[in-house]
Order: sequence, then C-alpha cells, then structure tokens
Amino acid sequence: MSKLEQILVLDPPNDLRFKGPFTDVVTTNLRLKNPSDRRVCFKVKTTAPRRYCVRPNSGIIDAGATVTISVMLQPFDYDPNEKSKHKFMVQTIFASPNVAEMEAMWKDARPDDLMDSKLRCVFDMPSENDIVREVDAAKPVPVLNSSLVDGPAGPRGGLSGPALDDTEMRKLLEECKRLQAEMSKLSEENRHLKDDGLRARKPIWSENVMSNASALIGRESAVSSLPSLLVVIAAIFIGFFLGKFVL
Repeated sequence: MSKLEQILVLDPPNDLRFKGPFTDVVTTNLRLKNPSDRRVCFKVKTTAPRRYCVRPNSGIIDAGATVTISVMLQPFDYDPNEKSKHKFMVQTIFASPNVAEMEAMWKDARPDDLMDSKLRCVFDMPSENDIVREVDAAKPVPVLNSSLVDGPAGPRGGLSGPALDDTEMRKLLEECKRLQAEMSKLSEENRHLKDDGLRARKPIWSENVMSNASALIGRESAVSSLPSLLVVIAAIFIGFFLGKFVL
C-alpha cells in the first residue's frame, strides 16, 4: 500500500527561513491549514531539538481550520561557510472520532496511516543595504517646528499639515527675510521722524526763551530806573518847601 499524501497545506511549503543576525532569538511562523472535512492530528519534529523552541509542537486541527506554529531559533555564533543541515518534519494523522489520548493514538498508528512533510532550515544574513534601510527606518522624522506642524487644535495652535519639504522651507525663509527687511525700514523711518520732530521744536523753544529774556530785561530796566525817579520827585518837593519858607 502506498504512503498517504499530506492532507495539510503548509505555508511555507518547503523552507523555514531565519533572518540574522543571530545574536538574539529569531522567530519564523509555519501555518498549517486543514482543507479536509475531518479532524487532523499533527506533530512537529526537528533534527536539532536543542536549537529550536516550537509552540505548539502538537495538536488537533479541526476541519477547515488553520493553526500557526511559532518556530524560535536560539542565539548562536553564525558561520557563513557552514551550511545548515537542520530539518523539520510535520507528521499528521486523521483523528479518530472518539480520540481521548493523543499519545496513545500516535503509538498505535500504523505506518501506512501517517502523513508527513519535510522542510529545511535556511539562514539569511542581512545585506548592508538592508542594514542601512533598517537604520534609516529607525531614525525619527525631523520636525522643523511644532508650531508649524501641529494643527489648530494642536499643542501650539500652528498650521496643520506634515513637515515642510525643502522648497517650502526656502520660501518660508525668504518670506522671513523680507519681513525683517520691512521691519528694519520702518524702524529707520521712525527714527527719522523723531529727529525731524526734535529739530522742529528747537526754533519754537528759542523764540520763547528770547521773548522771556526780553521781558525780564525790561522789568529789570524799569526797576533800576525807579530810584532815579524818586530822587527827582524828592528834589522837587524839597525845592517847593524851601521856597515857601524863604518867601
């Protein structure tokens, strides 16, 4: 009697690929799909059981269901000159309707009832380009200014939209320079207006000072001429009285 063909559909069907570096645990997934109308028992075996951790490594797949197996490769010192000889085998059998103990069922199974599929392990080291892309992907995206990136409801109430590109940034810098030039021009005009105002007020101040000085001089002249007038008047009165007595 010929051996039964594997009833499960494996994804991937032939290779289990593990991508380095292998300084930490590397995990790959194996999906088992049961396209039949019967329950299927499965068991996952490997030629290097100390190097791998498989969860789950056995179980029952209902009709039309799919199970995902996690295969975890333990850390090791990778030698690119050494070819991988590790292999996996997925062994299956149709579950009996009244299955109670899976270990007993596997023990009592006839070789002709067993189905299996083999997969080889492939180790892939990342290329320099892959490393560069991963580093670039890990870098944070530069933000020019959160007030320009956040929307109206954002923390700073700036303009909405993504970070500015080079063209928009150049336009923004040119606009800032133009505004700075206008501000400098307005400041210069304001300074000139202040100077003109000071010069306009100087003649008025000089005229007021001169008029006040003239008035002060006039008052001083009047005050200085007052004693002479009194002397003249006194002399007239004295002469009048002397004339009276002599006559």
